[in-house]
Amino acid sequence: MARITIIETGLVPQKHRERHGSFPDMFERMVRAEDPAATVDVISIPNGDELPDPRKLDAVLITGAAAGVYDGLDWIAPLEDFVRRAYANKTPMVGICFGHQLIAQALGGTVRKSDKGWGIGRHVYRVLPENGVVDGETVAIACSHQDQVIEPPNDALTILSSDFTPHAGLLYANGTTLTVQPHPEFDVEFAQVCCDLRDGKAPDDVVATARQSLAEPMDSAKLGGAITRFLARRASS
Repeated sequence: MARITIIETGLVPQKHRERHGSFPDMFERMVRAEDPAATVDVISIPNGDELPDPRKLDAVLITGAAAGVYDGLDWIAPLEDFVRRAYANKTPMVGICFGHQLIAQALGGTVRKSDKGWGIGRHVYRVLPENGVVDGETVAIACSHQDQVIEPPNDALTILSSDFTPHAGLLYANGTTLTVQPHPEFDVEFAQVCCDLRDGKAPDDVVATARQSLAEPMDSAKLGGAITRFLARRASS
């Protein structure tokens, strides 16, 4: 049975939270779809919770956030230190979107706002063959981001990629750290909300194409299951 500590780094806008829940709620649904017996704890940075000692945790999942990892907010440096200690301890750790970028930055990679602009809607990512975590040739997952990992850390192997996001999934050399840019925890309805939130921010044609793309099948359950198994397997090894 997996015991996963979710570190909440951002908040779902209040008007959408009642219907869709928080980011930890979404991840809990994702995890329990694969492992109904999983135990989930939440550490909420926006609510002022202190970061635990990663050496005492079975597994960690770091959520998305509206913030940029390079913004210099007062909680980012302590979270980077937490990541480095978790990595050195081989605490099983997954990062999604902001978490993907934060872990990369903490371990020596480069993150910045991409000159390609907004990535929203359903994106299709190539899967590195025989990577040991994600099966198949491609996965289609909802995304919502401007920032990207531009240069991965030396310890990271790119296992998911696309022309828009060359380093969309990273598997690290310690064997217990995995990060992805897209959002397997999003259902189609919340992915539509993310498109709505980009009205007036992203170009109209980008938003329209993103909305249309969400009518196509997605592999959220496949990637979410792979992530849950990764955390549980590493935690029990």
